[in-house]
Amino acid sequence: MLVVAVLTGAWLLGLLPGVDTTGTRRTVPSPGVEASDGPLGTPLTPTAGGTFAFAQLQDDGVAPVAYDPCRPVHYAVRPDNAPYGGDQLIADAVAQISAVTGLRFVADGPTDEAADEQRAPFQPDRYGDRWAPVLVTWSTVAEQPDFVADVAGQAGSLAVSLGDGPDVYVTGAVELDAAQFADILSRPGGQAVARAIVLHEFAHLVGLDHVDDPTQLMYPTTSDVLGFAAGDLTGLSRLGSGACVPAL
Repeated sequence: MLVVAVLTGAWLLGLLPGVDTTGTRRTVPSPGVEASDGPLGTPLTPTAGGTFAFAQLQDDGVAPVAYDPCRPVHYAVRPDNAPYGGDQLIADAVAQISAVTGLRFVADGPTDEAADEQRAPFQPDRYGDRWAPVLVTWSTVAEQPDFVADVAGQAGSLAVSLGDGPDVYVTGAVELDAAQFADILSRPGGQAVARAIVLHEFAHLVGLDHVDDPTQLMYPTTSDVLGFAAGDLTGLSRLGSGACVPAL
């Protein structure tokens, strides 16, 4: 039995330590980078029924924290330790998440950045004047001790807010257990299982939480469910309808 985890966090931009409002040295990117006048895509029409939960909610306790649908979600993959077929697993998951949420993903190619729980969301020397892209890594047990247990992956995003504005995810990370995926992919039927785990992790990335319903892909352990079910699809479609916040 494999377990998958969700990681989330939030910062208020006005409280970030070291933010320099004089412009001599920025610790956040210029506002509105790549922002469009409207959403870049259309979420899937929600399916009735099913169970879903959000990783984080806005202050109203109802609306989910989500990525800004009016700008692309960039992601970069560290290729180290990737199992054979790993690139395709990531590409397939991104394509399906995009199709359901309407969020537009942009692949930035490979990176040498390592996973780090204290990862800076703004790295201008590495990625330029923008929020750092979502980081996808195939990690070892030495890099991620949680993988000693039957944890095949973990993922989540960092939300920021400006003043009284809504929380908005600006970057995140997907960390996959390289050794476990290599083992899974070596088994009969392993491709489908591996694909389901990566889908699960990318759903965490955009804001879905675990549910206590084994008929949904967001159930916290592996099961016979290998694709998004009704509840998963409903939650993901709502996560594609977040607020556009060009001031960030």
